[in-house]
Amino acid sequence: MNLISISDLSKKQILWLLDSADRFKEMRGRDPEGSEPSLPLRRKNVAMIFEKPSTRTRVSMEVATTELGGHALYLSADELQLGRGETVADTARVLSRYVHGITARVYSHNTVTQLAEHASVPVINALSDWEHPLQVLADLQTVRQRFGTLEGLQLAWVGDGNNVCNSLILAAAIIGMEIAVASPKGYEPAEQILEQARSLGGQPKVVEEPPEAAKGADVVVTDTWVSMGDEDQAAERLRVFGRYQISSWLMKQANEKAIAMHCLPAHRGQEITDEVMDGPQSAVFDEAENRLHTSKAVFAWMIAGR
Repeated sequence: MNLISISDLSKKQILWLLDSADRFKEMRGRDPEGSEPSLPLRRKNVAMIFEKPSTRTRVSMEVATTELGGHALYLSADELQLGRGETVADTARVLSRYVHGITARVYSHNTVTQLAEHASVPVINALSDWEHPLQVLADLQTVRQRFGTLEGLQLAWVGDGNNVCNSLILAAAIIGMEIAVASPKGYEPAEQILEQARSLGGQPKVVEEPPEAAKGADVVVTDTWVSMGDEDQAAERLRVFGRYQISSWLMKQANEKAIAMHCLPAHRGQEITDEVMDGPQSAVFDEAENRLHTSKAVFAWMIAGR
């Protein structure tokens, strides 16, 4: 099994992974050293392809692999023959002879789908330009820890209809949450994603004004206005996204007990203010921590079959 899209998982599988992630979080550091149940990746190797740099993705996955007893191989694009013209298919076939799982943080979604098509070991999307399923699993764990449930909650996305937004829209449909997306014209989530969410039973709402999306929301989520690969559009994006900011004022439009989330890195003073990010409604750093626990859950299940 591969994890290329969050929609590769059923509601039952997502909830099972979140339960597993909660257990990993609770027992971190408690198991006796070398205890077999806590080392499902013992004698297993995980190839981690990085075309894009990262803090949370790299550290969380590498620590997760190590703490599960495995060995992580960091492979930057410059270190692979991909950078010299080897096909993705051949890279997938060769790596499958050496390792027990492959993660890939890439520019093009086509790269990770090709890896999955030609590899004989599990392939996990650690970010592409289309989706970011590992991030959204951590988001779901964070929300459930705060509210005790997921079903029926109202989410508001404020900003670019990007890869994280796409995965969150699909996850909301699978789980049974409501989601409203506020994006400037021309930066809305892809219609293909919205149609897929509807086919999964969701009813995603897309609006232009942030207060309309945030009204009554339980969770208000954002991401950077200028993602990696969009740097040439930075000036225009900063102009267009000026009012798409999670501020204290916007949080007052949401539920009284609403939380604010951001997958990081954050450009403070742009998409989110210091007051919100460092304030009592922020779940940003819990969300970042949960990248470790959900990575463990995914790796233990998909790579080790636990």
